[in-house]
Amino acid sequence: MITYDSLTLKAWTDENSEFLTGARIQKIQQPTRRDFVFSIRKTGETRKFYININPQFHHICFMNKENETGRMIEIPKKPPMFCMLLRKYLENSVIYKVNQPPYERILELYIETFNELSEKIYLCLAIELMGKHSNVILYNDDTNVIIGCAHNVGAEKSSVREMAGTLPYVYPPKQIKSDILNYNGILDYATLSKDFFWFSKSFAELCANVPLEKLKDFIRLKNISPAISSDYKEFSLFKELLKNPIPQESVNGMIDNYFTYYQVKDKFQTIKTHLLSFTNQKIKKLKNTLIKIETHIMQEGNSDRYRLFGDLIMANLYNNKDFSSSIDVFDYENNKNITIELDNTRTLKENANKFYKLYNKGKISLQKSTEMKEQISENLAYFEQVLYSLETAKEITDLLEIKSELMPDENEKIEKRKAIEPEKLELDGFTIFIGKNNRQNDYIISKLAKDEDLWFHTKDCAGSHVLLKGENPPDDIILQCAKLAKKHSSAAESSKAGVIYTKRKYLRKPPKANLGYVTYKNEKEIIID
Repeated sequence: MITYDSLTLKAWTDENSEFLTGARIQKIQQPTRRDFVFSIRKTGETRKFYININPQFHHICFMNKENETGRMIEIPKKPPMFCMLLRKYLENSVIYKVNQPPYERILELYIETFNELSEKIYLCLAIELMGKHSNVILYNDDTNVIIGCAHNVGAEKSSVREMAGTLPYVYPPKQIKSDILNYNGILDYATLSKDFFWFSKSFAELCANVPLEKLKDFIRLKNISPAISSDYKEFSLFKELLKNPIPQESVNGMIDNYFTYYQVKDKFQTIKTHLLSFTNQKIKKLKNTLIKIETHIMQEGNSDRYRLFGDLIMANLYNNKDFSSSIDVFDYENNKNITIELDNTRTLKENANKFYKLYNKGKISLQKSTEMKEQISENLAYFEQVLYSLETAKEITDLLEIKSELMPDENEKIEKRKAIEPEKLELDGFTIFIGKNNRQNDYIISKLAKDEDLWFHTKDCAGSHVLLKGENPPDDIILQCAKLAKKHSSAAESSKAGVIYTKRKYLRKPPKANLGYVTYKNEKEIIID
C-alpha cells in the first residue's frame, strides 16, 4: 500500500485550492476519533471534504457519493468534544487561503470567522498527514496559540513537539535533505528518499533509474496522469511509473478511489473477525452445554432403578423390619438377589416413597433435559450455519446482513428487515435461487417459494437453501440443483455428500424458530460424488 506523501498533497492542493479558496464551511461531522467530514460549499456546489488521520489510511480528499457509501460512514448521535469545538469556531466560516508549508505533509486552511463579540478573527486548521503522528489542529493565526486538536501530544509521547490547547503551534522539526530541483550531480537511487524532499520511500522505489531531468519534471508536477495499478497495490501521479495502470480522472479521484478500496477491505476484515469470534464463542458454549446435558441425561436414564427399588421394598414389607439399614430382596426383573441400602431413620414404606420420589424427579428431569438438548442442538445448527455464511461471505453487505441478524440494534425501532436478494440463476428455462445467509434462506422459503417448487439442502451439515422454481423439472436439472446445494455448503470439499430435496409444501417453520430453520417430510436424497 502506498502512503500519502508530500508530493501527492502538493498535487491535490494545486488541483483543489481554487475551489477551497473563498468556500464556506457549512457542516462538520466526526464519525470516529480519526476521521472528519466537512460539507464545503462554493458557487452553488457542495462537496464532502474527508479527512482521515488513521496511521494506516491517512489522507484527505473530496468524496464522491459512491465512495462515501463504500466507506460506510456512520455519524454518532453524540458528537465528540473536538467536533463540538470545530463546530463552534468553524461552521459558517469562510476559507480565505489554502497553503502547504514547503516539503511538509501539512495542509493549512486559513479561516475568517467571528467570535462571540462579533469581532472578526483569523484561525488556521492544520491537517497533518504524517503516519502515526497524523493530527488535526485548530489554532489562532494571530497569536499562534492552539485552541484544540484531535489528539493531544504530551511530553511523555514527544519531547520535541507537544500539542495541546493553550500551547503555541510549531511546525515539525525540519529534515536535513536537499531540493532535487537545485541538484545536478549523480543520483543514488537507493537513498533517494533520504537525500531529497518530496520523495517518500514508495515514490522513490517507483522512480528507480528514472533520469534526473525527468525526476525534476515529476517534482514540478508536469504532465500529471494519475493512475492506480490494476491490483490496487500502488497509485501514482504519473501512470508511466506503474505496471498495468488504471487511469483516473483527477488526483482527487485517484486518492478517493484508492483509499476507499483499502478502507472497505479493512472494515470487511474487522467486521468478519468480530462476527467469527462472536459465533465461535457461541458454538463453543453450546457444545459444552450439550456435553453436560448429555451426561445428565445418561445419569437420569438410570432413574428406573429407583422405581424398581420402591416396588421391591413394597413387595417385601411382610418379612422385613422398619428402621433397617438395608434389606435383601429378589429382583424379579433381573432374576437375581440384591441388597438395597435404606435410611435406618425411616420405615420401609417411607424408604419406598423416597425411591418413588427420586424416580419421579429423575423422569421429569430427563424429560426437561431432552427438550433442552433438542433446543440447544437446534441453536448449535443455527450458529454453525451462521459460521458457514461468514466464512463464505464475499461482500461487506453480506456481513452487515448477518450482523443485523446476530446483533440487532436495541436502540433502533424494531422493524422487518428486508433481505438482500439471494443469488439468482437461470438454467434451461428454470429459475434457481441460492441463499447466502439465514436471512436470505428464510426469504427464499417464505417469500419466493410456491408449493410445488423444489427445495434442496445438504444433509446434516450447514449450507445454503437452494430453490428450484418451475413445473416438472427433468432429472438432469434436479441433479444440477443438488450439485449447487453441495457446492454452497460446508461439505463442498467432501468427496461425497448427501443432498435432500422435497417440495415447498412439505416444509414447515416451527413457531419462534431461528431464521432459516425448517422441518421437512417426504424428502428424497441424492448422493453427490
